[in-house]
Amino acid sequence: MPTTTNRATGTITVHKYEPEAYEQPAAGPVLSKIHVEESFSGDIAGDGVVEFLQSSTADGGASFVGIERVTGSVAGRAGTFLLQDNGTVANGIVAGEWFVIPGSGTGDLTGLRGTGGFTAKLGAGADVWLDYWFEA
Repeated sequence: MPTTTNRATGTITVHKYEPEAYEQPAAGPVLSKIHVEESFSGDIAGDGVVEFLQSSTADGGASFVGIERVTGSVAGRAGTFLLQDNGTVANGIVAGEWFVIPGSGTGDLTGLRGTGGFTAKLGAGADVWLDYWFEA
């Protein structure tokens, strides 16, 4: 990571959440894939589409990973980029980390790099942040 980064903050609003179990054993966690479409507002603005793979337990806990394409802008610079996500659901709170996949930025976001995360109450919009920089 470079010595100088900028922090972008914002919120996510989920518009489509489509879970589909692909393995439901008699005992143990359920495995699902989840298609999500959402919008970002704030320093990160635009639309995102993501596919998650998730492991869910009977108590409502979960662990997930995903890759998301964001189409929009970061601090006014427009283009697209990919985020790789991982996180958990516990006690009604969704929390995760993400990073910009190197080489995924297009347009004015070419060279975008960064790390960040998100938190939300289950079923509500998420607060997000991204500490970012641009490769030369």
